[in-house]
Amino acid sequence: MIEKINTDLKNAMKDHDTFKLSVLRMLKSALQLEAIAKKHELSDTEIANVIKKQVKLRKDSASEYEKYGKEDNVRDLEREIAILNIYLPAEMTEEEIVEVIATVFAEVQPTGMKDMGNIMKQVNIKLADKNADMALVSKLVKEKLSGI
Repeated sequence: MIEKINTDLKNAMKDHDTFKLSVLRMLKSALQLEAIAKKHELSDTEIANVIKKQVKLRKDSASEYEKYGKEDNVRDLEREIAILNIYLPAEMTEEEIVEVIATVFAEVQPTGMKDMGNIMKQVNIKLADKNADMALVSKLVKEKLSGI
């Protein structure tokens, strides 16, 4: 995955695409910081986790900018997210997430909200190698638990 990022960075330089270039440079910097922190070369899974963190940061920032009516900043952040999403596997649909949650509920058989932690732990294990919006997962688990 790192080779693809480096190739795209070079292409952005050649194409004089300053916006994409700046996003890829920020990503490469975040990846280097993570590699230094972990003291080894990052695996594709670790790279995907760094990219997910970067996307989450931008989504959080975009929602804050929306509150204050800063539409230009929101548009820029959405463009950054679109660029970063190129390097992530396709995000799971809500239906796919609901199926995983149903499987975990059948295995754990929770009795109430007190089982939220255990459910989330099991769901995280099943979704470890997939790209799922964990905020949506948490919301869906809470809804299902509140219906018990």
